[in-house]
Amino acid sequence: MLDDFLIRAGLAGIGVAFAAAPLGCFVVWRRMAYFGDATSHAALLGVALALAFELPIFAGVLLVALSMALIVTALNGRSLGTDTLLGVLAHGALAIGLVAVSLLPNQRVDLSAYLFGEILAVTKGDLAIIWSGALLSIALLVWRWQALLSATLNPDLATASGVNPRREQLILTLALAVTVAVAIKVVGALLIAAMLIIPAAAARPFARTPEVMAATACVIGVIAALGGLAASFAFDTPTGPSIVSVAALLFILSSGVAPLLKR
Repeated sequence: MLDDFLIRAGLAGIGVAFAAAPLGCFVVWRRMAYFGDATSHAALLGVALALAFELPIFAGVLLVALSMALIVTALNGRSLGTDTLLGVLAHGALAIGLVAVSLLPNQRVDLSAYLFGEILAVTKGDLAIIWSGALLSIALLVWRWQALLSATLNPDLATASGVNPRREQLILTLALAVTVAVAIKVVGALLIAAMLIIPAAAARPFARTPEVMAATACVIGVIAALGGLAASFAFDTPTGPSIVSVAALLFILSSGVAPLLKR
């Protein structure tokens, strides 16, 4: 019989998979993989701010992730290229976060817990935060699905039909920020981007419609979360990296199987 902490860990992994997988489809379609890296790297600065001001970690990470999303949206399309802008913000925020954590008085911070996740230590309160964030993110996607698709596939056509592409991008980046904030305890700051991108990339060869790709990515994300959790328990390996390793194996498997199915 499963222990309570394993049930909580499984539910946390499923919640993160449901939130990250459909968003990851838009990340793949829009070629925004570096944005996930930038937001997750900035999460460490949120951890430092939360510890400094004695706030919940989720609140600090959410504040910084939302700030990162707003800054990227405001500066996107100006003199700097998007990849350069994200590179500056990602590495700058990560470095400032590490320096800020080292300067905190009377704090002994285990950075590996925030860098690689600590899913086995998820509490009932963490579960409530994770699932609230996941449901909020899913609700945003369901509400704006057609507009987001239009703005992603053809911004000019979307504008002509009354959709504002910049507003849709802002909504998408805000949803990404919420997902990063709720996922940091499960897979950590350095591995969140992987859970956004890998399930979506693994689902892409099998999908004939955007909706099918999002649903398939959710299934792959859940399999990766539960499979990684089982592998970690069986082989005594780090849980967050184990989840991402299973996701990577599923991507390799899908890449190998998809060409065979098309013959």
